[in-house]
Amino acid sequence: MSGDPLFAGGVDWVVVAFVVVKALIGFTIVMVGVIFMIWFERKVIADMQNRIGPNRAGRWGLAQTLADGIKLIFKEDLWPDKADKPVFRLAPYLSVAPAFLTFTIVPIGGVFSGGNDGAVELFGRRTWLQVADPPVGVLFLLAMSSIAVYGIMLAGWSSGSKYPLLGSVRASAQMVSYEAALGLSVVAVVLLSGSLSTHDIVAAQAGSILDWNVIATAGVPFAIFCVAATAELNRPPFDLVEAEQELVGGFHTEYSSIRFGMFYLAEFMNTITMSAIIVTLFLGGPAGPVLFGPPLIWGILWFTLKVLVFLFTFVWLRATLPRYRYDQLMDLGWKRLIPLALGWLLVIGAQRIGLDRGWDRFVTGAASLVVLTLAAVALFGAIRVAERRRQSDQFGEVVA
Repeated sequence: MSGDPLFAGGVDWVVVAFVVVKALIGFTIVMVGVIFMIWFERKVIADMQNRIGPNRAGRWGLAQTLADGIKLIFKEDLWPDKADKPVFRLAPYLSVAPAFLTFTIVPIGGVFSGGNDGAVELFGRRTWLQVADPPVGVLFLLAMSSIAVYGIMLAGWSSGSKYPLLGSVRASAQMVSYEAALGLSVVAVVLLSGSLSTHDIVAAQAGSILDWNVIATAGVPFAIFCVAATAELNRPPFDLVEAEQELVGGFHTEYSSIRFGMFYLAEFMNTITMSAIIVTLFLGGPAGPVLFGPPLIWGILWFTLKVLVFLFTFVWLRATLPRYRYDQLMDLGWKRLIPLALGWLLVIGAQRIGLDRGWDRFVTGAASLVVLTLAAVALFGAIRVAERRRQSDQFGEVVA
């Protein structure tokens, strides 16, 4: 059972009511966040491109997303003649559900400073400000990330159309490629925290900013996770799945009405959820100083501000970077990120073993970095030789 103190006295109707209310509040936060995220992205990109952006529906265009959603609900729902209808119906739900389920394990508040465990007291019951904290929360995160690919894959395959199928094949290859690097960077966090619980991971970083995993791991797993997460989200510059110049609209070309809206919803919901996961794993989650007033407010405030930084970064990347070619996308995942993530994980593992055995930290770290550097030189040398050989073979074929 979860480590949440809410369950310490057993399960009764009050506990069930707490869980239901927390799930509803979590769902509301995500849905409202999606509405504002769509508006925020359109406005920020408009400012970067010297445009106005949405400004008609509501003050500053705040109601534009709501108007677009209502329009999608009432539009005609189209069915391709060659579609596999049961799978065609199921695919949007397989994209939306993992995004929300991942958010349920994220601590969005709580007091972690001063030796507190992050629990707050509400209506006479102590609980954590997250929907659920399973002991295997990190594994649950990776499982939901893996399931999300099925929604995209099945949407393209079930459409009975060539371009959506190409987009779904790209999606499966892209997500599988970057899932490995993402998982290895998460393992580095688990190795330092000693727990798979997201709450325990936040609590382990609550001492000071020097305890944040982004600093404790020297920033390398953090950078790898951010790049891999961007590819997992199909966000620019890794949006090969939806490349409109090549694939019309990608895997959801044949979708319309609310089913298309669900894919649109899943994309922005995943962006918010993944930003929250990055903050939880590497930046201390809601942990932060309590300056004045009620301590409960500061945890939620710090969490919100950290998430907003990453949401802005995702929008910034979309507005500035050109799309990768597909071969560049695969090379970055398999030839750069995975070897780097695996090598850095071995360095962190050596440091932990040395700490347990009483070895000198400087000597252990220096030896690990030397071995990692030699391995990197050998790997990239082999990659360059292979690329030259392939280019020479292609050139020879052209001349022949």
